[in-house]
Amino acid sequence: MSTKYIFVTGGVLSSLGKGITAASIGTLLKHSGFRVGILKLDPYINVDPGTMSPLEHGEVFVTKDGAETDLDLGHYERFLNNNLTQNNNFTTGQIYKTVIENEREGKYLGKTIQIVPHITNEIKERIILAGKTKDILIVELGGTTGDMEGMPFLEAIRQIKHEFGKSHVMNVHVTLLPYIRMAGELKTKPTQHSVMELRRIGIAPHMLILRAEERIPTEIKQKIAFTCDVEEESVIEAVDAPTIYQVPLNFMVQDILKPIAKQLQLGELKPNMQIWSNLVHKIIKPQKKTTIAFVGKYLDLKESYKSLTEALIHAGANLDTEVDIKWVDSEKVENNGARQYLVNCDGVLVAGGFGERGIEGKIETIKYARENKIPFLGICLGMQLAMIEFARNVLGLKDATSVEHNQNTKEPIIFLIDEFIDATGAKQLRTTTSPLGGTMRLGEYECNTKENSNLKKAYGGASTIFERHRHRYEANPTYREALELNGMEITGESNGLIEAVEVKEHPWFLGVQFHPEFTSRLQNPNPSILAFVKTALNHKT
Repeated sequence: MSTKYIFVTGGVLSSLGKGITAASIGTLLKHSGFRVGILKLDPYINVDPGTMSPLEHGEVFVTKDGAETDLDLGHYERFLNNNLTQNNNFTTGQIYKTVIENEREGKYLGKTIQIVPHITNEIKERIILAGKTKDILIVELGGTTGDMEGMPFLEAIRQIKHEFGKSHVMNVHVTLLPYIRMAGELKTKPTQHSVMELRRIGIAPHMLILRAEERIPTEIKQKIAFTCDVEEESVIEAVDAPTIYQVPLNFMVQDILKPIAKQLQLGELKPNMQIWSNLVHKIIKPQKKTTIAFVGKYLDLKESYKSLTEALIHAGANLDTEVDIKWVDSEKVENNGARQYLVNCDGVLVAGGFGERGIEGKIETIKYARENKIPFLGICLGMQLAMIEFARNVLGLKDATSVEHNQNTKEPIIFLIDEFIDATGAKQLRTTTSPLGGTMRLGEYECNTKENSNLKKAYGGASTIFERHRHRYEANPTYREALELNGMEITGESNGLIEAVEVKEHPWFLGVQFHPEFTSRLQNPNPSILAFVKTALNHKT
C-alpha cells in the first residue's frame, strides 16, 4: 500500500487543538491496524524551539534521537505509543537554512532561488521522507490559515494532491464555532470565512472539525455542510472533553473513520479501543486520590510542564487514582518557607528548568521532603538540587551550588564537562561560552541501575534502562565518595556520569538526571513516575 496523507490545518485562531485532533485520528487508525506516521510542520523562523522561552512557546519535547521539537510531538507519542524522530517535525527556519546552504554549495546550478519551486520542493521532500514505511501519514500544519509564514506549506500541500492523486490525500480543517452567550447562538460565519480562505489558496477541505464548548445541533452541522460544500457526515464536532484522551472516543462515536475510509479508499474500519476506553474511564472516575506538590517556576504557563503533567495522569489512570496536582511556586517558598505549601501533600515533585530564579525555594522544598520522609521525585535540575541540598545540609558544604548559578563557586556539586559522547556516539565539546542551541546532552542514553535501589525496582529489576535527556550541566563525581559515605547513594550511571541518586534513610527518595516524562504514554506509563505516584498513594494511606 502506497502512503496516504491526511493534512490537518486550522482556522479562525490558534490553540484549537489541531495536535489533539491529529493524534486522535492517528490513534483510531492505528487501532484499526494501520502503520501510522505523524508529522508537525511549524511555520516559525526559529530552527527549533530549543532556545525559546517556555513562557513563549510551552514545553520543548525531546525525541529519542535528540531533536528538540514542538510539544505536539509529545501528544503524538503519548497517543500513538510510538517513538518519533527529528524527521517528524520541521520548521520554516530549517527549510530556509537547508535551501540557502544548498544554494551556497551550488546544488541549484545557478538558478534563481524562489519559494516555488525550491522552498515548496524541500517541504514536500521532507513530508515524503516522514511517510516512508507508513500506510498513512498525518501532517499537522501549525498556526492559522491565512498566516503569511504558513503560505509555502499550504502551497506544498496543494501540490501534493495533484502529484499523488485524490484518493491519496485528505484535507481536514479544524475551526472554531463560537457561542455568543448574550445572543444565545452558535456562530458559523468564522468557519465559513476560514474555509473560504483555504479555498482561495487552492485547498478544498474534505472534513471539518468544529471546536465548541457544547454539543452542536444537527441543523447547525447541516448549515455548515451546505455553506462549506462538505458532506454532512464529514462535519465532526469536537466539544470540550474532561480529558484529551476522551477525544478519540468522541470521534469514534461520530463515525469519523467512515468518511476518512471513503476518501482514502481504506475499506471498512473497526478500531479496537476497549483498553483505551477502560483507561479513560479511570481518568474520569477514579476510585482513589493522592495529592502531589508540583514545585516549579514556569507556573504562569503550565504548558511548560505538559509532558510531566500528562505522565502523572498516565500513572494515575493505571493505578485507578486521581493525581491532584498542587502547584507550588518555588519563588514563594523562598519567601515563606516550604511547610505551608507541602504539609498536606502525599508526594513532592521538583521539576526541571534553567537559570537561577526560584532555585533556593526548590532547595528548601527538597530539604523539607527529605527531613519529613515525604516521597520525593526530582527530575533533571531537581536531581541536581537534591545533591546540592544534601551537600549543604548533611555534608556541611555551605557554598555548595552549581556552576550554572555561580561560575566561581568553591564547591561545584554540579559542573560543566568539556567533552561527552552524544546519543549518536560522536564526541561533543561545550564550554560556558558555547551557543545555547545544540550544546546540551540530548536524546536517549542508557543508564545502569544499582541493585536493590528504588530505580531498579521501579523498572522491574532491569539492569540497564534507556531514558531521554535535555541538560547542559552534570553532577560532579568528585563529591561522590563524600555523598555516599553520608547516606546519598548513586543508583544510576551512564558512561561514568551520575544519572540517579537516592537517600538511604528515606522511604522513597529518587532524583534522576533524565526526563522520564518524555517516554510516558497512556497505555505504557513511565516506570519511575508510576512508582512515585504509587508510593505517594501508599504514603497517604
